[in-house]
Amino acid sequence: MTAATRLLDELCHLTVQSLETMEPLDHFQVIKLLGEGSYGKVMLAVHKKRGTPMALKFFLRDSTCLLSFLREYNLSLAFCKHPSLTSALGIAFSTPTHYVFAQQPCLYGDLYDVIVPEVGLEESRTQGVASQISGALSHLHSLGFVHRDVKPENIFLCDRDCRWVKLGDFGMVKAAGTRVPCVWYSSPYCTPEAEIAKKKVESDSGDTDVDDNGNKLNVDFGKTQRILVSVDPCTDSWALGILIYAMLMGSLPWSETVKDNTAYKGYLQWSKWESSASEDQSEDLYQLAPQFGAFTPLVASLFRSLLHPLSRLRGRPDEVEKYLGGAWLLDKDVSG
Repeated sequence: MTAATRLLDELCHLTVQSLETMEPLDHFQVIKLLGEGSYGKVMLAVHKKRGTPMALKFFLRDSTCLLSFLREYNLSLAFCKHPSLTSALGIAFSTPTHYVFAQQPCLYGDLYDVIVPEVGLEESRTQGVASQISGALSHLHSLGFVHRDVKPENIFLCDRDCRWVKLGDFGMVKAAGTRVPCVWYSSPYCTPEAEIAKKKVESDSGDTDVDDNGNKLNVDFGKTQRILVSVDPCTDSWALGILIYAMLMGSLPWSETVKDNTAYKGYLQWSKWESSASEDQSEDLYQLAPQFGAFTPLVASLFRSLLHPLSRLRGRPDEVEKYLGGAWLLDKDVSG
């Protein structure tokens, strides 16, 4: 546990003692809805006394653990000082139905809204976003935190031209090394190690488990059994690689990260072949992974690093900086 993760726990303990109940309309002029999801909603508002515009993030009390709310608020308030991380504004309160905190407003939607399907973003915009998000992730990692939910919907635009973005939504953030249940889901953002854990659960589903007191339990697979895994920054590296692909192509490289998926299987073959290839081999670099055929060797090398199937060999987000400036697409130059 780092000093930052210990401080976060202390801040949560202090905040819960001072969390007040108030009626938002008494203190804020609510302008419009900025976004919503399963957690609740985000509203653009202006503080009536200060005149300060802000985004109020409302969390449904019925489905939100108070500690989770406090952790997200204090993380955003105390540790998100990087220019590409959304930051809280020091206002947190509760209502009969919601927990609420105020944060910097991002008025132009999220990255998902501007990625043109099957086209993507201009290459110069893609490199700019990749640089900013890699910096934001490196900042979190340096403090001992892992975001665990990097995707276009969690990257918010500070201008219409997508020149300044902020990574937000810290509800999934955990300290590196924390043991959490591994959850596999059907998405390319899901890492290969999650599928390995899923298969282990399936193979062990008939085994007997024990409770905290050592008593044997008959585990009902699919309901109670979980494989605990250690939170690792390489999870963010994988997601960053998928994100860069999505920005460049306007699509995803495969539908799910499983070995029986044809597109992912092709990538594994290409990645394995390239890692062992000798200089005198003349075989087409891209024939085993056609969805990577539009990329220059420069960015292909970045993908092989961030999307390495073995988590211990996966590159760090800060490695992105080494690949900026050169062309990433074969049929375009870097100027976009």
